[in-house]
Amino acid sequence: MKNRISITLTALVASLVMSASAVCFAADAPAAAPDAAPAAAAPAAAPADASVAPASATPVETKETVDNPYGLEAVWHGDFISKGTLIILSIMSMGSWYILITKLIDQFKLNTQADEAKKSFWKASSVQSGASKLKEGSPFRYIAESGIKATQHQDGLLLERIDLNEWVTMSIQRAVEKIQSRLQDGLAFLATVGSTAPFIGLFGTVWGIYNALTAIGIAGQASIDKVAGPVGEALIMTAFGLFVAVPAVLGYNFLVRRNKSSMEEVRAFSADVHLVLISGAMSTAGHETKKSA
Repeated sequence: MKNRISITLTALVASLVMSASAVCFAADAPAAAPDAAPAAAAPAAAPADASVAPASATPVETKETVDNPYGLEAVWHGDFISKGTLIILSIMSMGSWYILITKLIDQFKLNTQADEAKKSFWKASSVQSGASKLKEGSPFRYIAESGIKATQHQDGLLLERIDLNEWVTMSIQRAVEKIQSRLQDGLAFLATVGSTAPFIGLFGTVWGIYNALTAIGIAGQASIDKVAGPVGEALIMTAFGLFVAVPAVLGYNFLVRRNKSSMEEVRAFSADVHLVLISGAMSTAGHETKKSA
């Protein structure tokens, strides 16, 4: 009896141990499955990473272009008043540089002709032959020819009453004044540009500020993107006006100073020609008086 009870207890304990081990195995199986999944997925992911690696080894540089709505190009996209102001300032700038360059060339030619007159004119035997040695269009030749013409005859009965010395003096003085007037051509334009260009630029500035205030009022908020464009346009107008005015003022002063030195050469030549012509005319008149006597 005791043996049967012990056998039964042993079988019961064995069955309990087996059921407990089965429960533990079933509980551990789901935890092991996730660990196995990454291991199984690792070989499949490796080829994908290997295919991506060559593309990252040679990166392609892409340059992104960003439009600047507040640059110099934005000024031209304004209204017709802004465009008109820019056109006026551009014309004034081009005219100033054209006059400045052409006047410098004219002054260089005048100085060269003055040197030629000193070398060739005063070595001639007469004023007529000396004038023929000078180039056509030279102001020194024009002065000499005007003096020669004044000593030869006086047109009109009333002009014959004028003394020869005074007549030659007036003729040469008129020639000098005409040369001076020709040298001063264009200087009035430079003076006008130098005095008005800053105010034209200031007008563009005022108009730009007006557009800025209008944009603020329409938007209902003073944000930087609503104000930066018109304000930048205003500042550019001011800078452009100064850019036009400063070269015009400097060029005007420079040309006036050079014209003054050039006219000194012209006046000195005209005075010498006047003395030569008067002395020659007086000596010729003296010889004619002696012959008539």
